[in-house]
Amino acid sequence: MIFSYNWLQSFFNKKLPKPEKLAEILAIRSFEVEEIRKSGKDWVLDVDILPNRVPDCACYLGLAREIGAITKLKVKNEKLKIKVKSSKLNIKNFLNVEVADKKSCSRYTARMITGVKVGLSPKWMQERLKICGLQPINNVVDAANYVMLETGQPLHAFDFEKIKGKTIIVRKAKRGEEIITLDGSKYELDENILVIADSKEPLAIAGIKGGKKAEIDENTKTIVLEAANFEPQIIRRGSKLLNLKTDASYRFEHGLDPNLTEAAINKATSLIQEISHGKIANGLLDFYPKKVLPKIIKLDLVYIDKLLGVKISKKEIIKILKSLGLNPVESGSKAALRGSPPLKAWFRKILNVGVPTFRLDISIPEDLIEEIARIFGYEKINGILPTTTLIPPQKNDNLFWQGMVKNILKEVGFAEVYNYSFISPKQVSNFKLQIPGLLEVENPVSVEQKYLRPSLIPNLLKNIQKNQEYFEKIKVFEIGKIFIGKNHEKTSLAGVITTRETKQGFYELKGIVDLLLNKLGISDIWYNECSSKKSGMRPFEQCAVIKINREEIGFLAGISEGVLRVLKIKQRVVAFNIDFERLAKQCSEEQVYQPISAYPAAVRDIAVLVPRKVKVVEVLNKINTAGGKLIMDVDVFDIYEGEELPEGKKNFAFHIIYQAKDRTLTAKEIDAVHQKIAQALESQPSWEVRK
Repeated sequence: MIFSYNWLQSFFNKKLPKPEKLAEILAIRSFEVEEIRKSGKDWVLDVDILPNRVPDCACYLGLAREIGAITKLKVKNEKLKIKVKSSKLNIKNFLNVEVADKKSCSRYTARMITGVKVGLSPKWMQERLKICGLQPINNVVDAANYVMLETGQPLHAFDFEKIKGKTIIVRKAKRGEEIITLDGSKYELDENILVIADSKEPLAIAGIKGGKKAEIDENTKTIVLEAANFEPQIIRRGSKLLNLKTDASYRFEHGLDPNLTEAAINKATSLIQEISHGKIANGLLDFYPKKVLPKIIKLDLVYIDKLLGVKISKKEIIKILKSLGLNPVESGSKAALRGSPPLKAWFRKILNVGVPTFRLDISIPEDLIEEIARIFGYEKINGILPTTTLIPPQKNDNLFWQGMVKNILKEVGFAEVYNYSFISPKQVSNFKLQIPGLLEVENPVSVEQKYLRPSLIPNLLKNIQKNQEYFEKIKVFEIGKIFIGKNHEKTSLAGVITTRETKQGFYELKGIVDLLLNKLGISDIWYNECSSKKSGMRPFEQCAVIKINREEIGFLAGISEGVLRVLKIKQRVVAFNIDFERLAKQCSEEQVYQPISAYPAAVRDIAVLVPRKVKVVEVLNKINTAGGKLIMDVDVFDIYEGEELPEGKKNFAFHIIYQAKDRTLTAKEIDAVHQKIAQALESQPSWEVRK
C-alpha cells in the first residue's frame, strides 16, 4: 500500500526518522518496504502489508501504531467531538435501517448531514488522496475516502432524497436483480451477493461499490453516511463472482473490527461538516446486536523465556505490549498475593493482557510472544540448541517393511510411482474388473476419477502407456491403498515390466519376486498356476498364484493382448500384485548365515517332455527330491509348446547347479546324480527326458 510520509508525521508530536531510515526500520522489523520515491514536497512509502495485518494496518492509524512501537514514539491521542449545529433534526425521524441478513452484517451505523454544499474538496485533501492513488471527486466522497485511508474503515455516502421509502435495507440480492455502479458498469446480481437497498431496488453492492442511483452530485443537499461491518466470506465471494475488486472489498475481505464503525463515521461526519458547511442531525442509527469485546489472554512470563530462548524483563515486556496498544495487567489481587511465597511468586509470573478488538490476529499466548519478539528485535535473540530429550519413535512395522520393499525393488531397476487413488469408467471397461462393491465417488473431480481403485495395476499400465515413447524398458511399482467394498481398505504392492515375450517376462518377474521375498527373510515360496478368474480380474492370459507357507498373498500374470491393444501399448507386459498387509506379517529381519562354498559348482542342463497339464513345480519337486543335497539350485530357462512336439505335450528345460560344501565334485559323481534325476522323471507316466 502507498503511504504519505507527511501524512504519517501528522500522527506524532515528535519528528519521525528520515524516510530512508524509516524504510529501513520497517523493512527489518515490521513490513517489507518495496520502494521509496520523492513526490513533490512529500515522500511516498510503498509498504507491503501482510494478510494477517490488513485488519489493523491497512490505514495510517494502524501503521502509525507500528512505527510508534518500533521507534518508541507516542501516537497522538485524538479526541473527536462532534458539534451538532441543529438540535431540531433527528435522524430517527427521517430514516429507518433494517438489517435482513444479520449473519452477513454484524454492524450497520448511519448518520445524516443536511444543508450540504457539494463541491471540490480542499487542496491538501486532494493532494493526499492523489498520493495514495485515489482520484478526488467531491468534498463528500473525498472525505469518506480520506477517513477510510486514516482509519481503515470503508464508508459510503447516499443522497437522502434518492432513497425510496426512506428505508435502508441490508439484504441478499435477488436472482436477476441488476445494478449500475458509480463508474457506469452494469452488474447482474444473485442471492450470493449482499446489497444495500431501499424499499424498491439496490443502492450499492455491500462492501464493494456504490450504485449510480443514490450517488452524490452537485444537487445533493442531504446525505446519509454509512459505516458497516460485513462478514469477510460474503464480500470475498461477491467480489469474485462479479470480478470486481475495490479498496473497500480489499479491507472487508480480510475482516475488520466492528467497533471501528462509530469512530470512523463520527470523524467523517465532522470532516464533511467542516468542508461542506452542512449540519449534523441528532442521533445515530446503530444496528449492533452482538457487541464484540476485547479479549483477555493469560501470558506466562516463564513460558516467554522458554519459547524465545532469551531473558526479557517483565518491565520490558509490559512496555512493549503497551506500545502496541495492548493492556497488560499483573495477575492476582492484593488479597491473593497475601498467600504463601510460592503462590505469590507464581502470580507475579502471569500477565492478563487485554487485546483491543482491532487486533484480529492475536488470539493465543504465542501470538503475544511473537509480538514481543518482533518489537524486542529478532537480531537480539541468539541461536541456541534446544535442551530436550529426544525419544525415538515406536517402530512402525508397516512403514519399515514398505521402506525395505522400496529399496529392494529400486536396486533391481524399478522406479516407484505415485498415482491417484481413482480410476475411470473407461478403465473399468477396459480391464473388465470383476470386483464386487466397486466404490463410486459421490462428487468426483472429473469423470476420470469416478471410482476408487480396486487394484493398482490399471494405473500402472497407464504409466507405461504414457512413458513408452521415451523408454524401451519400463519397470515401475507402487505401494498404495486399494478399496474393495464399503468397509474394505487395504495396502497393496504391485509392479509391471515391459518385455518382448510374455513367457520371458513372466520368468524374469518371477525371479524378481523371489529375490524380493528372500531379501525380506521369506524362504517357503510357492507358485501355483491359476486362471484369470482367480484374481478377480480378466485382463490376464497367464497367471500364477504366489504363496508363502501355503498362504496365498498375491499373483503373477501377463497382461492379455486385448487389453494392451486397447491401451496402445506396443510391448508385452507382465505384472505382479501382492497383498502387502499379509506380506508384512511374513517378513523377518532374521537372516540365516550360509557360508559360500569354497568348491566349484557344475551346471548341467536337462529337458523333459510332459503333458500340457503338468506344472513346472511338479517337475522341480522331482528334480530336487532325486538330486538331494548335491543340488544347489534349479532354474527354468525355457518352456516350449509348438507344432514340432507331439500333440498335447510341452517341453521344460532346466539348468541344474551341482555343488558340495566339503569337496569338489567329480564328473563321475555328477553323472550319477544326473542319471538318477533322469530316471526319476521318466518314472512318471507320459514324462520323457529328451536326449
